[in-house]
Amino acid sequence: MGSGLAVPPIFSPIPPAIHPCHTDADVQTAAWAETFRIGSDELRGRLVAQTIGTFSARILPEGREEVVSLLADFILWLFGVDDGHCEEGELGHRPGDLAGELHRLLRVAQNPEAPVLLDDPLAAGLRDLRLRVDRYGTAGQAARWVDALREYFFSVVWEASHRRDGTVPDLNDYTLMRLYDGATSVVLPMLEMGYGFELQPHERDATAVRAATEMASFIITWDNDILSHHKESRATGYYLNALRVLEEHDGLSPEKALETAISQRDRVMTLYMRLTGHLSEHGSPQLRQYLRSLGHFIRGAQDWGITSVRYTTPEDPADIPSFFRDTPVDAGHEPLGIPVVSWWWDLLPRSSRAGGAAGAAPQPA
Repeated sequence: MGSGLAVPPIFSPIPPAIHPCHTDADVQTAAWAETFRIGSDELRGRLVAQTIGTFSARILPEGREEVVSLLADFILWLFGVDDGHCEEGELGHRPGDLAGELHRLLRVAQNPEAPVLLDDPLAAGLRDLRLRVDRYGTAGQAARWVDALREYFFSVVWEASHRRDGTVPDLNDYTLMRLYDGATSVVLPMLEMGYGFELQPHERDATAVRAATEMASFIITWDNDILSHHKESRATGYYLNALRVLEEHDGLSPEKALETAISQRDRVMTLYMRLTGHLSEHGSPQLRQYLRSLGHFIRGAQDWGITSVRYTTPEDPADIPSFFRDTPVDAGHEPLGIPVVSWWWDLLPRSSRAGGAAGAAPQPA
């Protein structure tokens, strides 16, 4: 059994928002899951109850409705892979076999017409998703979506090796892989598709913009680890999240691990707000829209995390908050001491490094 930790309200300086189509998105995504028979009947029943359409509507609150629906279906598909193959399926303990299956799915994403996995529901769903990515995105966005899918697949195979061996990675390795196995990077091209623009490479690939994107992934995945700890720790078998890593390698109690994880995400959040504030002052209108969408992604994941039955687990209620706090518990400006992300703290101009921590999400021009 898990520790039954009580999660306090966490810091969120980004205001909530939601697309008016959120109810329809839930209905449409449930229908899509049934059409393609995503996962087992039992898994599919759980997924369609988790308001994934509403999650998508929070990520793209002013986006094109067709892309809200596409993103919702894709998120549900990702859970079909993660829950069905990785965490609950036999392949989750066989990294070599899992790599083979995921590479076959990757071939479907690259070439939907390829005669691969023709009777597989996940492959059929992925073919539909790829066709819609091509419809609503550019060729460049489709290519980046496939590349991000490869990163995600690679990272969950890494996790499967730890699941097989019953081992827990150290914090540095876990942080690096969590940037990918949280499936945040595969959502990023859809932030652009949702608003019908393509961020130019000189802005998207700029070091500071890449850092802001990684910070958003860190915050989203650390929040997920905090809010899902009750669900994961009470399940049978292996589980891996930031709190377990802190307990295992730093010798922390569950309560101290929770406190440390919250401190880490607060410090990254304050840095993220300072950096994106600076970038929004100097970037193009497209970059400002992208940064605003990153903010909606962060806040949307938070709002979904405290309301979806996926994490509230009403049959065994999780002690998670129903609201957020306005100030961080740790607003320190020093790096976290995690080498793979310590460079984030070197990117702000000196005059901005001690700026205010909280503020509204960057707004587009």
